[in-house]
Amino acid sequence: MNINTNGRFFTSLQNKNSYDEASRTCMVNTVRKLVEQDTDIDHPGMLLGKIQSGKTRTFIGVMGLAYDHGFDAVILLTKGTNALVRQTYARLTSEFEERIDEDDLRVYDIMAMPEALRKYELSQKLAFIVKKETKNLDRIKETFFETYPDLAHRKVLFIDDEADYASVAYEHKKDQNVTHLRVLATKINELRENLTASSFLQVTATPYSLYLQPDDMTIHENKVYQPVRPAFTELVPVHDRYVGGETYFDQAENAGHFASYLYHEVSEKELDAMKKMDRRKIKMDQLLTQKSIANIRSAVMNFVVGSVIRRMQQMKTGQRPEKYAMIIHTERGKQAHAWQKELIRNMEDQLFAEAHQASALLRELTESSYADLMQSVATFEELPQPDFESVWEGVLEALKEEYLISTVVNSEKDVHDLLDKRGELQLRAPMNIFIGGQLLDRGVTIRNMIGFFYGRNPKSFQQDTVLQHSRMYGARPLEDMAVTRFYTSQRIYSVMKQIHEFDTELRRAFERGGHDQGVVFVQREENSEILPCSPNKIMLSSLTMIQPHKRMLPVGFQTGYKTHIQKTVREIDDTIKSVVKQQAKAKREAAYLVPAKAVREIFSLIHSTLEMEEGREFHLEEYESVLDYLTRENERGAYVWLVIRAKRQIQRLNGSGQFENSPDTPGRGQGELSVARRVAEDYPALILLRQEGKKEHGWRGTPFWWPVLVAQARTKPTVFANKTVK
Repeated sequence: MNINTNGRFFTSLQNKNSYDEASRTCMVNTVRKLVEQDTDIDHPGMLLGKIQSGKTRTFIGVMGLAYDHGFDAVILLTKGTNALVRQTYARLTSEFEERIDEDDLRVYDIMAMPEALRKYELSQKLAFIVKKETKNLDRIKETFFETYPDLAHRKVLFIDDEADYASVAYEHKKDQNVTHLRVLATKINELRENLTASSFLQVTATPYSLYLQPDDMTIHENKVYQPVRPAFTELVPVHDRYVGGETYFDQAENAGHFASYLYHEVSEKELDAMKKMDRRKIKMDQLLTQKSIANIRSAVMNFVVGSVIRRMQQMKTGQRPEKYAMIIHTERGKQAHAWQKELIRNMEDQLFAEAHQASALLRELTESSYADLMQSVATFEELPQPDFESVWEGVLEALKEEYLISTVVNSEKDVHDLLDKRGELQLRAPMNIFIGGQLLDRGVTIRNMIGFFYGRNPKSFQQDTVLQHSRMYGARPLEDMAVTRFYTSQRIYSVMKQIHEFDTELRRAFERGGHDQGVVFVQREENSEILPCSPNKIMLSSLTMIQPHKRMLPVGFQTGYKTHIQKTVREIDDTIKSVVKQQAKAKREAAYLVPAKAVREIFSLIHSTLEMEEGREFHLEEYESVLDYLTRENERGAYVWLVIRAKRQIQRLNGSGQFENSPDTPGRGQGELSVARRVAEDYPALILLRQEGKKEHGWRGTPFWWPVLVAQARTKPTVFANKTVK
């Protein structure tokens, strides 16, 4: 079917938004498939985007095209908060302003419908915003089948926004041996089935929800899951202003890149201190000097100084100075929020007092933040580079005039009262700190966010939940990224990085045409066999993403003491020499092909010489399992390429004060990583680096071996589950 992009609805949107070719193609393809294919709640059309990457913009374009191609009404299902309903209403009325003014369209919040709509109003195209909860769904059913029954014969498009879960849950009644579709899904289904003509489109950023589900119904904790399989999938193009996991996790590994300065590690102890009031650990009159809250203090100061720097840059280039935001999201409970509010408010008051005195303490705090932030600001050569004295004067003015405001957002009322006319959180002052929990991650837009202090630390991370919490993702001016900082524990950061890798590979699988094209799920069974794994059994906090030429290495450790490990290090030396001399099957580019069994022994010895820091992990079983998986399918046997280097003198911490994570140098094609990737075609490679471990480099004055495992080029992208749900 030919989709016409010259209809009055889409033309209005095109003129307003200037869609690029990729966006238009996505919208056209989606509407064509909605028209040509049958879709319902079990087999929906799927719009797959990234977190805060323009999904709303895209489905509004789809709405416009749908109105131009025979659809009379759109039922837009939103997440269950009034704030998001209000934001969605504001967005739709703004986007379709021209068509509303011309009496072509009416937009309604289903819970705020005017009484007795006339035939003239009902003859227009309609959009109903329906919160995904019982009363809203009852009201839309009443509207279509009782109040205005003619609507039931119109052609309707359902758009399920933020469809985080792609499986439909059934409640299992053991005593009755029957299953019941969960309430919301039942109501949506009843509504859809009683309409003359309807289509169903889901909008999501969580593709794994399509993978992490069984192929048939499985009872688990009295729930039965019936899989949802999309009728089709369209990928939302990622615009050029999008900042996501690639920045926070991939580019962050490039020394000197602005992204390498974004992440600041927070200790687990400090996160614990944010949970509840403990005046024995935190002295309220010493908030600007206490070591126990060093990171939250640094976060607040970096936010103030970063805001000052950006506003100075904007004024220097003739722009209007912007207002900025920071989020503190560590707990769900209101008691924790009250404690954090007291902590931050007291810190603000002490900063205000120090500013009036232009104290040496405040100057020292400002100097520290300035030094931190200017590392990344300096990577943007085109930006003005303010000197310290100018920034110091700006900080004094900002604090004297109380530009800094902190606000708790932990109830629907809080959100409602704080929204501006666009339905976004209002920035009341130049510097706004928002303290709260999940209401801050329910899709409510927060502009100009340059600080994110995150500490939600559940025992079992849910991938879609963690991604929805990733408020640092989204459309961000690169200039703002120069002063942006992200604070969390190493453990949480590592899990978020794993989830990013998983998310990225599954998105690539969609681009290739589905996960059958190359994403494998495997696990190690108790009998040590590695077997295919049911995706719905994976615990998301214990997965490893294996990709061609991906590196795996321990990062964030100290060596054992010399007296404890020197004997083991000598044993590793002797084992490597023996393996290379007696068991090597081939040599290529100073790499030796050796039996995987010998490599396992070397791994075990190295593991015993390293002590991991808090939040860092080097699970021997995980490395051995991955090694087994990478070597098990080669018909010629289980072998590994060894690339060996000695007399290395790497620093324990890099130039940014972070643990070194790149001991393997590419070396313009001659370095060990380049060699490993060239030889690792059919077999994996293991780079073994013998470090001198000198005290002046941060070590304990004893040599040690640092292993880097490199997957071979000919391996399928694989999700390896270290633990699975029993």
